[in-house]
Amino acid sequence: MDTITFTVPGMTCGHCVAAVSEELAKVSGVADSSIDLDTKAVIVTGEHIDRSDLDAAIDEAGFEIAWP
Repeated sequence: MDTITFTVPGMTCGHCVAAVSEELAKVSGVADSSIDLDTKAVIVTGEHIDRSDLDAAIDEAGFEIAWP
């Protein structure tokens, strides 16, 4: 299982977290995600996850990823 970590600096509330979580759940290969609103950190686990798919999902939620 792969683990990918990144931040989404634009998240400011629970609604933001819900929107990001909902879009991540649609990404092929994603088994689980966890989001810490305080640090803006997102941890995604799964198999064969394409980072461009993550970028597209976060964009669809109205945000941008800040890759480490």
